[in-house]
Amino acid sequence: MEQTKYMNPYIAGVLLGLLLLVTIFITGRGLGASGAVKSGVVAAVSTIAPQHSADSKYYSDYLTEHENNPLKNWLVFEVIGVIIGAFISGLVSNRLNFTLEKSKNVTSRVRMITALLGGALFGLGAQLGRGCTSGSALSGMAVLSFGGIITMMAIFGGAYAFAYFFRKLWI
Repeated sequence: MEQTKYMNPYIAGVLLGLLLLVTIFITGRGLGASGAVKSGVVAAVSTIAPQHSADSKYYSDYLTEHENNPLKNWLVFEVIGVIIGAFISGLVSNRLNFTLEKSKNVTSRVRMITALLGGALFGLGAQLGRGCTSGSALSGMAVLSFGGIITMMAIFGGAYAFAYFFRKLWI
């Protein structure tokens, strides 16, 4: 069996840091993915229930801030680029496959349910924490924000604490 080659993690880390630096220089803010999801939700609500979005301070402020088209937010294009880039990377490196990775002790249904539940909980946490891992932790730490450091510690600390209880889902 041929061993899969990945990028050196130190080089990848340096490249990510340089990308973050360029992003902060050009846009005045860091990277983040949860903002793109929020833009999608606001766009959907304003399309489906325009009166509700006009009456809601949360939605109307967000629409005003993004000139009534939240899908023109640069974070939406960032996430689209990440998805396209990941697809191309998998294709070029011959690692593109559409399989469900799971333990032989776990059914596909349980794996899908726990993955969706975990994603939903992480999304809720990102909304409550005012940003996702990349926005709050990575970008926050890049500018030496105390909140970014605390966020990163909470994310990794929480992951290690919960991993013990949920390890049977992937071992």
